[in-house]
Amino acid sequence: MTTAMPAAPIRLLTFSTLYPHPGRPNHGIFVENRLRHLLAGGEATSVVLAPVPWFPSQSAHFGDWAKNARAPRMEIRHGIAISHPRYPVIPRIGMSIAPWLLYRAMIPQVARLLADGHRFDAIDAHYVYPDGVAAVWLGRRFGLPVVVTARGTDVNLIPRHTIPRRLIQGAIRDAAAAVAVSAALKQVLVELGALDEKVTVLRNGVDTNLFRPPADRQATRAALGLNGPALISVGALIERKGHHRTIEAMRQLPGFELIIVGEGPERERLSAMIEQYGMGDRVRLLGPRPHAELPALYGAADASVLASSREGWANVLLESMACGTPVMAADIPGNPEVVRAPEAGIIFRPNTADALARGVRDLFAVLPDRAATRLYAEAFSWDETTAGQLALFRKVAGHGG
Repeated sequence: MTTAMPAAPIRLLTFSTLYPHPGRPNHGIFVENRLRHLLAGGEATSVVLAPVPWFPSQSAHFGDWAKNARAPRMEIRHGIAISHPRYPVIPRIGMSIAPWLLYRAMIPQVARLLADGHRFDAIDAHYVYPDGVAAVWLGRRFGLPVVVTARGTDVNLIPRHTIPRRLIQGAIRDAAAAVAVSAALKQVLVELGALDEKVTVLRNGVDTNLFRPPADRQATRAALGLNGPALISVGALIERKGHHRTIEAMRQLPGFELIIVGEGPERERLSAMIEQYGMGDRVRLLGPRPHAELPALYGAADASVLASSREGWANVLLESMACGTPVMAADIPGNPEVVRAPEAGIIFRPNTADALARGVRDLFAVLPDRAATRLYAEAFSWDETTAGQLALFRKVAGHGG
């Protein structure tokens, strides 16, 4: 009787400009989280190539550009080797040539990895433009199959521009396979020309060990100065995240408090709205917070709000629910795939301040049991997604499965 030999680990080159580093610790953390869970079982290995835009100064005067400059050339995060090579970016006018600039800058980086003895079965690319386009070109040059993951704006918004659209269509045509983080995004990829059988839906999961109800919720609320029913909104302070709609809705919700966690170019505008409406005593911008601090913040709130105009798969919804906090989510593609039961929360429609305020009142009229909300989130662990990734990468690499 013979015993089957265990399959050799899949060797991946993970490629994405969306990856955390010391200058931007929460940037693309969903890419890192998916990879960490994939590697945890030992059935895959990865070297991470996470390029950052070149910039000469780390001075805070230059905002996000300076944050990119603070990325180390090499680092180890969670036991994973990561390199952050630089590549040229031309602000505002460079969208159409961004993939080519990224590709040309990464050719010597990939060549060096191969010369150093690394061997790869596939390139695992995240974000279709410019990352996925450049990855497909790199795959062609170095003879590696490429799996491209679509995450939202990369296929919802960028294809509205003519040249990027053509390049995206070429990338999804030539990639060995594509991953969509929601069924709604798969449909977008198909509409862009991807073959249905070539696109696999692998949703993001939630780390239920990190995101869990706080041990002392009342102490956290007291530390935050929360006294009455409290809402939380987590996300970058950019227009499409809809924080302005949430602040507008607060005018119709006397007695409620709101904390907003995140940073971005909309901060000044949002601060002005809060001051204009005289809500400084019950609406606060907390600024950015480390990922590890989010569970306590979610847990302190009574409900979480997401009023975005676009999302791929909104991780904040599952993170909130895993902490026992139900959600109020706008009726946009992807969200109904996450919020599917009363204990999860409510999908509100249309995506307006008035509808959001009505939804909050409806939710608080029959607020779900926090333990039931947590139990709902536990069904969205990373296990299913990890198994799906392994099967897909083995198939693409010709290892069977």
